[in-house]
Amino acid sequence: GNWLCSDLIHDDNVVIEAVEYGMILALGIPQVTINIASVIFNCTVIFTRIATKDLHKPISILFCNLAFSDLFTSFSGFWISMLFITNPDITIFGSKDMLAPYAFYTISILSTIYNLVSIGIERYLAVAESMRTRFRVARNHSIAAVFINWVLAFFLGCLPLMGWNCLSMGKNISVLYSPFCIDYLIFIAIPNVVVAVLIPLFTYLRIIIILRKRKLRMKACGQAAGTYKSAEIQVARTSIFIWLLALISYAPVFAAVIFDATNKQCHTDLYPGVYIFRNCTAMLITMNCLGNPIIYSLKAKTLRAKLKALKSFPLALLQSGARELLHSDKNNSISHIYFVFGNRLLLGLLCC
Repeated sequence: GNWLCSDLIHDDNVVIEAVEYGMILALGIPQVTINIASVIFNCTVIFTRIATKDLHKPISILFCNLAFSDLFTSFSGFWISMLFITNPDITIFGSKDMLAPYAFYTISILSTIYNLVSIGIERYLAVAESMRTRFRVARNHSIAAVFINWVLAFFLGCLPLMGWNCLSMGKNISVLYSPFCIDYLIFIAIPNVVVAVLIPLFTYLRIIIILRKRKLRMKACGQAAGTYKSAEIQVARTSIFIWLLALISYAPVFAAVIFDATNKQCHTDLYPGVYIFRNCTAMLITMNCLGNPIIYSLKAKTLRAKLKALKSFPLALLQSGARELLHSDKNNSISHIYFVFGNRLLLGLLCC
């Protein structure tokens, strides 16, 4: 079993002689590039939603929090990628230095999964009928969901930092994600990947069924059902993209954990093929972080409208300052005028 490799884990003289730095760069540079792109995209989402004061909507809170989770994932992924480029041995054989990066990476991925599930449930509740009235998701519900998601993600992700790791023992150690233990990976990865794939599938299928029923009901009453038809097509298209993105991103992780649990070979026996696969799964997870803002927030028309609003925002601030001076009962001294317009310009700079 994997405990046969325990002597390799703590032997400082063990190195992979066959490591070609060109292959390390070929794997590491794309990871770094995708992580940087994901940081830019998710920062754009956070910036536009905060600057346009869009957070009064429950769904916008979830979208913004998803961007924060993806941003956290991208930063953690960037950290691990740089460790792989600068010191590939510790990412293969495991080290105490890898414990914190992997733990933070786990926290961010779990938070992303729980946010995606929350968004699917919110979308379902927004269109589903509960008895005679429609259940409305309030802003407080979204804030509570965000809080619960992060608490759960931090608790589960920090378990290795609290002692559930294989730093001090070779038995049961993961060959792919050392120094994590295999039983921890099974406990975390398998149920959460199932949740990430199945719950969005069921919620979006249910939304499509509800829209179709309403469309048929409208037709039966002799009313135009074009709105429901277009909504059904749009939801179906978006749902397929969301589900396929989750499947492509998380299914390889599921497969990697299953392989890790059944593997009986040492690290050196698996090099380099399995570690290339591991790095590719990390890139797919980052691609999910890159795809989420495109699917959920950065639609061309919406983004253009928000950026246009941001462009005119400083002018609106200055105009409001002028109105304040005109309607002010005070003597508009030079210092007071500078104070009012200085505040407006500062707000404009902060928001733009």
